[in-house]
Amino acid sequence: MYSETTRAIRVVVKPTYLEDQSSPTENRYVWAYHVRIENQGGETVQLRRRHWRITDAIGRIQEVKGPGVVGEQPVLGPGQSFEYTSGTPLATPSGIMVGTYEMETPAGECFDVVVPPFSLDSPHQPRRLN
Repeated sequence: MYSETTRAIRVVVKPTYLEDQSSPTENRYVWAYHVRIENQGGETVQLRRRHWRITDAIGRIQEVKGPGVVGEQPVLGPGQSFEYTSGTPLATPSGIMVGTYEMETPAGECFDVVVPPFSLDSPHQPRRLN
């Protein structure tokens, strides 16, 4: 599990390799990632936008930007949380994801919450011992 807190908003991510949806012989590797967003602060916030940077094992970067997450723009009052699961495919057996969520307060103030970098590892990644 990976965790990061920005301005009392905690983001916890747990990636899982999906063997049944992957096809290493066709260079297709798929992961699910479960995200929990916790409002540990005293102000209500709404998740407005997401921005992901997905980097595969040979350095190719894919950026994903858009409104909300999984079709929602959840509002989190103090002490509330929101969870969702999404996924990503890669053409390599490993990679890394990092991102931000743009949050907005009722007063209209926007700020970015860091999604911790998390590793996408499959059992098909060659291991090197040094």
